[in-house]
Amino acid sequence: MLGVGALVLVLLIPLTMITGVLSDRLQRRNDAVADITSSWGREQNVIGPVLGIPYQYKFKAVKEVPAPDGKMERREVEETATANAYFLPETLNVTGDAQTQILHRGIYNAAVFRAQVTLAGKFAAPDFGPLKIGIKDVQWKDAFVSIAVNDLRGTREGIVLDWGGTKRPMLPGSQVPGYTTGATASLGGDQPIASEIAFSIPLDFNGSDGVFFAPFGVQNEATLKSNWPDPAFRGSFLPAERSVRPGGFNATWRVSYYGRDYPQSWTSRGGNERFNVQSVTNSRFGANFLSILDAYRYVERSIKYGVLFLVLVFTTFFLFEVTARQKIHPFQYLMVGAALCLFYLLLLSISEFVGFSWAYLIAAVASTVLITWYCRFFLGGGVRTLMIGAGLAGVYTFLYITLRQQDYALLMGAIALFIVLAVVMYVTRKVDWYARDATSVTEN
Repeated sequence: MLGVGALVLVLLIPLTMITGVLSDRLQRRNDAVADITSSWGREQNVIGPVLGIPYQYKFKAVKEVPAPDGKMERREVEETATANAYFLPETLNVTGDAQTQILHRGIYNAAVFRAQVTLAGKFAAPDFGPLKIGIKDVQWKDAFVSIAVNDLRGTREGIVLDWGGTKRPMLPGSQVPGYTTGATASLGGDQPIASEIAFSIPLDFNGSDGVFFAPFGVQNEATLKSNWPDPAFRGSFLPAERSVRPGGFNATWRVSYYGRDYPQSWTSRGGNERFNVQSVTNSRFGANFLSILDAYRYVERSIKYGVLFLVLVFTTFFLFEVTARQKIHPFQYLMVGAALCLFYLLLLSISEFVGFSWAYLIAAVASTVLITWYCRFFLGGGVRTLMIGAGLAGVYTFLYITLRQQDYALLMGAIALFIVLAVVMYVTRKVDWYARDATSVTEN
């Protein structure tokens, strides 16, 4: 029995090597996917909109100025500078539709999406009082509305802001503090924004992995739908309503500004410490488009059961030795163990071309037939060989079901081990181990 245990340890070497091959193939797949998504578009964060209004302010500074005697002296003078006041919308309604597709690079695939997103809502009339800004200092002609989006390369047409019924083109570049990529529209005109005003910004962009939004409004509602069947709703807020079907999902978030940690208005001069990229990131919500568990992940999980397979098969052989006085040479153990290890290499290589399910069937049938055929010559054929073949088929079937049941895999594995242990205990319950050891010593 100690020799069998040593063989199991030896066979860990090829299992470890196969794990290394899997890691290499998985890295190649990840590199191919990264190459595709870097050209198409990565995870998208849609931030905004922000209403920015420049204003002038005065401050005192100490400068060197000419004195009456012609010399330079340090004197306190009054200077004028410009800063921006920022305001977030009173209401923000987001509607998004992300339609996914599969792109190919060699034998590798990547899921990407094309999204149509509309930001709509209302801005309240700017209140400069809490910011201690005088109305006469406000430069209305330089006011702007800006958004931030990770990547707008997929935009096929110009982005247009609907500002109170007036169309204004948005130019590349974001003026949302802390962000650089996005779009900004100049509002122009010298008329103050004296009342509530509606806005709408339709967007069209590419992406992958997921899409997220930030709750910039006092009241926020976002609806996202997609044809992707396996979303992961993440971020600081979960959907108030969701529907996930094999043909896609639909989710709606309702969020108030109490759940975020940045103000509704601030200035670039001061009071903006709480508004930064990190605080906005912490408040975002949305969905990741999870890759449905692919072949590499299935193979990785199946290899974790490799030692269990070896133990089960070797235990069966050992029981034949104990109960049926059947002698099995360590080399025969080694050959069967090698065939069990080769199953995982077959599974990995075939799954890259035909998918995991078909690859598993082909590899399992090949492994079962090979081991059963080999055992026929040293087990004497008949019932024992059929037991080995049926046992292997049953174990491979059980493993496949366990791999598919992600949530119950641990429970199923624990129950299976308990049953196997119970069977071994039952079969060996009447074995006189002392007498067997004595017989072995006598024979030697």
